[in-house]
Amino acid sequence: MTSDIKSVPQRSADMFDKVDATAPILLFDSGVGGLSVLEEVRKVLPDAPIIYAADTAGLPYGTKTEAQIAARVAGLLGRMTERLRPRLVCIACNTASTIALGMVREVLEVPIVGTVPAIKPAAAMTQTGVIGLLGTEATIRQAYVDRLEHEFAADKRLLRHGAPGLVEAAEAKLRGERVDPALIRQAAEALRAQPDGNRIDTVVLACTHFPLVETELAEAFGPGVRFVHGAQGIARQLARLTAGQEYSRQGPDLALFTGQGDMPDAYADKLAQYGLLRIERF
Repeated sequence: MTSDIKSVPQRSADMFDKVDATAPILLFDSGVGGLSVLEEVRKVLPDAPIIYAADTAGLPYGTKTEAQIAARVAGLLGRMTERLRPRLVCIACNTASTIALGMVREVLEVPIVGTVPAIKPAAAMTQTGVIGLLGTEATIRQAYVDRLEHEFAADKRLLRHGAPGLVEAAEAKLRGERVDPALIRQAAEALRAQPDGNRIDTVVLACTHFPLVETELAEAFGPGVRFVHGAQGIARQLARLTAGQEYSRQGPDLALFTGQGDMPDAYADKLAQYGLLRIERF
């Protein structure tokens, strides 16, 4: 199992056997960043029914306190699993995972996969020994990130930057709007400005929103910089945990949005490209 995926604790065999073929996989994120995970899940589990849940009413998570995030994520997922009966829950959000995953596992009787920064593969990739990490403000200050750095990159230099503007940029891009190049440039310059920042050759995208603007980030950082994130590893983990289970999709896959307003309509075209042809409120 790769280090950028929080492992699932041992549970009774009944939780993994005799699964209803129509039971969906529930992907949860604060917004639409988790679509970068869904893209990889589709490749390995093309027949799996999916419900994608976006907590747009709570967006952004990165500026909230740990207590606010933990309570909100645990409460929402509790209600969603009770109503939707998923076979597995994937918290496709680094911030929510690094803060709330333990609490969620204590209260939900369903297998759960979380997402954490891909520091281990980045440490293996870097040639200069200097790694950049872009995440939300809440993610980069977590002790879990400190532990990953100590365990896998103790002999490297890890430079962190909280870049909430990239969440905004990714959300805008998926709505079909223009991405403000200043938001991208600010993130790259903030890492480059730190001591040894000019030697960065590998950047961890520690938010599932950020791979959606990887092309723009690559232009801002310039040649010689590689990016790493956990979406492929998450997809492999989901495939492993559901190995041998049957799938039966009874209708179009569903996107759920929390909150009010017309925000889901703005994403309709892009959601359809990811196979999410129904949009509802939760």
